Amino acid sequence: MIRTWFIAILVGLLAAASCATPPQAQTGSQPAAVYFPPRGEWRHRDPAQLGFDDKLLADAVAWAKAQETDMPRDFSTQAAIFGRSLGPVPTTRALTNGVIIRRGYIVAEWGEVNAVDPTYSVAKSYLSTILGLTIDRGLIKSIDDPVAQYIHDGGYDPANSPHNAKVTWRHHATQTSEWEGTLFGKPSTFIGREEFGRGEMKPRDIKEPGTHYEYNDVRINRMSLSLLRLWKRPLPDVLKTEIMDPIGASGAWVYHGYDNATVEVDGKPMKSVSGGTRWGGGLWMSTLDHARFGLLILRRGEWRGRRIISESWIKGATSQQGLQPGYGYLWWLNTGGRWPEAPRTSFAALGAGSNSIWIDPEHDLVVVWRWHKGGEAQGEFYKRILAALMPGE
Repeated sequence: MIRTWFIAILVGLLAAASCATPPQAQTGSQPAAVYFPPRGEWRHRDPAQLGFDDKLLADAVAWAKAQETDMPRDFSTQAAIFGRSLGPVPTTRALTNGVIIRRGYIVAEWGEVNAVDPTYSVAKSYLSTILGLTIDRGLIKSIDDPVAQYIHDGGYDPANSPHNAKVTWRHHATQTSEWEGTLFGKPSTFIGREEFGRGEMKPRDIKEPGTHYEYNDVRINRMSLSLLRLWKRPLPDVLKTEIMDPIGASGAWVYHGYDNATVEVDGKPMKSVSGGTRWGGGLWMSTLDHARFGLLILRRGEWRGRRIISESWIKGATSQQGLQPGYGYLWWLNTGGRWPEAPRTSFAALGAGSNSIWIDPEHDLVVVWRWHKGGEAQGEFYKRILAALMPGE
C-alpha cells in the first residue's frame, strides 16, 4: 500500500515537472530555443508554424510589393532633393523589396534582398549603436559629458566657440546639439538651394545646445567624426569587427565617406563617414544584412550568447530622449502612434527612399522594407502584418 502510494506521488511530481515553465521563460529572458542565423544562411519557416495566417500574410506582402517608391531608380533627382553631392551615388537601385522575420526565422521575403543599396538615414541608427559601444568600452564615460572633454580638433574648442563647447554626446544623439560650423564643405545652417536642394531651411537664430531639435546631417556627421577620433580607426572597420562580423553579416556592405572627408588621426589619413546618403556616400547594405542588425537590436544586443552591445544602451536608445516626441538616440519610436495599429513599444531606423528597419518586441518581429512609399503606407503594412497573426500570437 505504501509502495503504491509512493509510486503515485513520484509519477505526479514527474508529470508536474514536465509541464512546468522552463526557468528562462519564467524570468522573462530569451527562451532556450532562440534562433540566430549562422553566417551565410538563414532558415525559412512556413508562416503557419510561427503563428501567421498564410493567406493574410501573403496578401500583406502582395500589397507591399505594389508600394514602390516614386524615387527614380537612376537617382536622377538626388541633387534637386538634397543639393550638391560630396560622395558617390549609385547609377541604379533595386525595386522595392523586404523580409519579415519572426522569432529569428524568415517567414516572408520578396524582391532583391541581397542588393547592396544606399540606406540614407538608416545609417544614423548604426551610428547610435557605435556611440553606445563607445560608451560600453569606456572611451566615453558618460553620454552627458561635453564632447570638448574628449575631442581637441577645434570643433568644440571653447576658445573658438564657447557655444560648441557646451555640446554633449547626448545632444548629438538627440539632434539637439545646435553645433555650429562648416564640415566637409557643408554649413550646419542648411541655407542655400544649390547646397541643400529642397532640404534648404529658413534662416533662424542658433539656440543653446539641448534646447532645440533639428534633424541636421552636418551635426550628425560632426558626431561621427568625433567618434572616429576616439576609436582612432575608421568607423566602418569598427562596425565590421565589433558588430557586423559577429552577427554573421555578409562582406558585401560598404560604408562610404565623402570624397573630401579624409582627416588625419595620429598621423594617419582616415575617411570619416556620414549619417546618411543625403550628399552621396553613406551606408550601402543589403536587406538581409539590415535584418541581422535588426535582430541583434530585438535581442537586446546579444547574439548566440555573446554580448555585442549593452542592453542598457539599447533600452535607452529606443526610449524617448531629448525634445522631439517619438525620438530616442537616433531611433524613431512609436510612443505617439506614428504607426497607429502597431504596438507603442515598436521602433524603427528610417531613411529616405523609403528604407526602414522596423522592430516589434511584443510580437518578436523584424521587418526590413526597402524603396517603398513611406508615410501612411508604412503604418498600413505593419497593420496588415499584425492582422495576419493568429489570435493569441
